[in-house]
Amino acid sequence: MIAIIVGVLTTVLSILVKIIGFPDQIRQNFIRKSTEGVSTTFYILSFLVYILWTLHGVFENDWVVVLGQGLGILTTGAIVYQIFKYKKKK
Repeated sequence: MIAIIVGVLTTVLSILVKIIGFPDQIRQNFIRKSTEGVSTTFYILSFLVYILWTLHGVFENDWVVVLGQGLGILTTGAIVYQIFKYKKKK
């Protein structure tokens, strides 16, 4: 029973991060036209991890993984794009 509860909580919180957390960061970056204080390393690594998990889901024919991780590609990809777009010219 505890495994089911942990599994449900993990799924729900993972989805919330992708539909609330990352989009909120995207919105804040857009409003400020800056990604100052945002960890470039974290978002690039996250983006790569989401790509690899999505590919794993495709290879395993697990479309739940593909959809969930694909959403991560979109949201972290948008932030990575903003990091390079708003990068200050030196």
